[in-house]
Amino acid sequence: MLPRPYILSETNWKTVKDTRYKVAVLPWGATEAHNYHMPYATDTILAEHVAAEAARLTWEQDTRVMVLPSIAFGVNTGQLDIPFTINMNPATQALVLRDIVDSLSGQNIKKLVVLNAHGGNDFRQMIRELQGSHPDMFISTVNWWRTAKDTDFFDEPGDHAGELETSAVMHVNPDWVLPLSEAGLGKSNKLKLKAHQEGWAWTPRAWTKATNDTGVGNPARSTPEKGKKFIEATSANIASYLVELAHADLNNLYERNQSI
Repeated sequence: MLPRPYILSETNWKTVKDTRYKVAVLPWGATEAHNYHMPYATDTILAEHVAAEAARLTWEQDTRVMVLPSIAFGVNTGQLDIPFTINMNPATQALVLRDIVDSLSGQNIKKLVVLNAHGGNDFRQMIRELQGSHPDMFISTVNWWRTAKDTDFFDEPGDHAGELETSAVMHVNPDWVLPLSEAGLGKSNKLKLKAHQEGWAWTPRAWTKATNDTGVGNPARSTPEKGKKFIEATSANIASYLVELAHADLNNLYERNQSI
């Protein structure tokens, strides 16, 4: 397989020197248990794959983006009693993101998209803070699984190691998914507090109490065909965004409201 010029870990300085890249994409995942049948690296695997597919599509449209090496650790403060689940606190993530932004800004790469694949990660406040110190940078965050309507592809998408994620990894590499007969049912346990059940109060989940098998969502109807269709749709939508962003004038991003 030839090196892909849009994947930084595969390409070289000669290619980079001769190419004018317009957007950097940072895949960000996690390392955590995903039910009994899925790999710990599920979020990172999917972040990397979708980023690569979206970048490939942008290159086919003659738009040069670069996918940076992925970050494999996410916010997992509620899962630290599960062996080998690795937590990276938001404060640490903010420092890592700042160093990446500092590097890119100094190299005149002014557009960065954080492609997130882990529900526990939330980069919005970090980006607000970076906006103050890097007003010349455009930094955005995209949750890849929200870029297409999941219920158009899955009977029960699930929240964690359910039908969506299982189908997606089945498509990327079926050897990484155990037979579904090995999977738990992915049932979750709700807090008893009424405000949380009604959805207007929030607290992080204590994962081993909130789940029975670390999964949230039944993977029983997962298929690689469903995963392929969903990844194709999400990758195409993300690619469209990257192309539009690549050609956008950062000094003229807002439509002026003409109403009186």
